[in-house]
Amino acid sequence: MLRWIQVLWPSFLVAGLAEAVFFTVIDPQELYLFGEPVHYSLTATYSIGFFGFWLVGAASSLLTLFFQRSAAEINRKA
Repeated sequence: MLRWIQVLWPSFLVAGLAEAVFFTVIDPQELYLFGEPVHYSLTATYSIGFFGFWLVGAASSLLTLFFQRSAAEINRKA
């Protein structure tokens, strides 16, 4: 449980900050996906953006935990 908290809480905070910065600079009604304009509501666009940033932040935190494992943890026979 502690590992999940170590991954999800910091990535949640980073996602909130990243979304605020991203959507301050970019208007969600002017986004394009594969050359086509995005026709989602503002709430849906903000939500998708937040969860996307959260996923990237969680992946970063998971990689940090993965690379912090000791040799004993890596070589332990399960």
